[in-house]
Amino acid sequence: MKNLMFLILIFPLIGFTQSVKGTFTPAEDFTYAFLYKATPEGADYVERGKLDGSGGFEIELDSTIGAGIYKIVYAVPAEENNFDFIYDGKESIAFNFSFENGVEFTQSEENKLWNSYLKSMEMVNQTISNYYAKDNLDKEGFTSIFKVLKDTQKAYEESAKEKLVNTFIKANRPYIPSEYENIGTYSKNLKANYLKHLDFSDYMLQSSSFLVDRVTSYVFNMVQNPTDDTYKTHIDDVALAINEDNAVIKTSLLEILWLRFVTLENHDVANYITDRYLLDLANKTDNRVLAETITTYKNTSIGTKAPDFKIKNNSNETSLHQLTGADQYLLIFWSSGCGHCLTELPMVKKLTANRPNLKVVAFGLEDDDTKWSEEIKNYPDFIQTIGLGKWENPVVKTYGIGATPSYFLLSKDKIITAKPYDFEELKMVLE
Repeated sequence: MKNLMFLILIFPLIGFTQSVKGTFTPAEDFTYAFLYKATPEGADYVERGKLDGSGGFEIELDSTIGAGIYKIVYAVPAEENNFDFIYDGKESIAFNFSFENGVEFTQSEENKLWNSYLKSMEMVNQTISNYYAKDNLDKEGFTSIFKVLKDTQKAYEESAKEKLVNTFIKANRPYIPSEYENIGTYSKNLKANYLKHLDFSDYMLQSSSFLVDRVTSYVFNMVQNPTDDTYKTHIDDVALAINEDNAVIKTSLLEILWLRFVTLENHDVANYITDRYLLDLANKTDNRVLAETITTYKNTSIGTKAPDFKIKNNSNETSLHQLTGADQYLLIFWSSGCGHCLTELPMVKKLTANRPNLKVVAFGLEDDDTKWSEEIKNYPDFIQTIGLGKWENPVVKTYGIGATPSYFLLSKDKIITAKPYDFEELKMVLE
């Protein structure tokens, strides 16, 4: 009898084990699926599943894995090859994935409902776009379309009651006009209400990609052909929408926007984010790495004046800003122990030999001056200075040097005009 009771107790436990499983197509393009639990600060590794010959995998989820937002990473770079899903702690997750079609959930009411909601809203929004594209003045048609939008939102909120996905459906509530609006008025009101339903303090939203997607869409997609002034206004709107009590998520979202503008090589807007918000937030949240990164970027952005430093050569002492006699200056950070530098410096010497209006300033990153003192004899026309402490040298940190050689092309007023990635790019810029 005791054995029978034991079996009755253990079988339900076995029967209610959850898992996340999926099939990737084509199978030969994938090897592993990595499972992470997403948090506002990043993602914590949980487990990995090796794909079988048909592209399938399965990871069991034990009782220690609680409800929340999880992430599947399927390729590198991880930040570009992943997707989120909701796990409620009760139902297993199953999906199919391909690069062509994205992710389709075949098991998990939470995730199936969210995907269904997004597709339904996309269809209604397309109908709205088609309506305005035809310069339609049919007010009955207008009322009908937005009734469908309202009813769709309401139906999904009803279906999502008591589910985690309801947080996302409510956060995505669309703007619904109370009466007819032309395209100009509708666009204006759509923009004014776009961030209205976002609760930036919500842990689920912070852990997912939802806030990032929403904020980046607002900044970049609200206006066709935006100017830098438009971008700055949108960034101000985002910053204003996030309560000061949510400094960590505010810092994170503005850093993501900053990175986007850095990638676009839009120094003006990137530095606007730094000056107006990000540097202060980095200091308030004690994020020293971020503070150093954005300060270095600002110091060395194209169009800014290169940070000054002392130049000591023999008994002479001057500074970068005090140098005169040239229309251009090529600043090189190098090291006598760097093989690439010893290969490229002779090429730089040859490239600049017949350019009397260009002077080369060579800053040596060194632990001591022994090898450097011998090496600089090969470059008598270069303005040489040494930075002891190598990577820890203050000038090296100010310029954010992470590799040698690093090149900066300066105007006669020491304004940074180019930052060639390597010698070939330097050659192309000069020629």
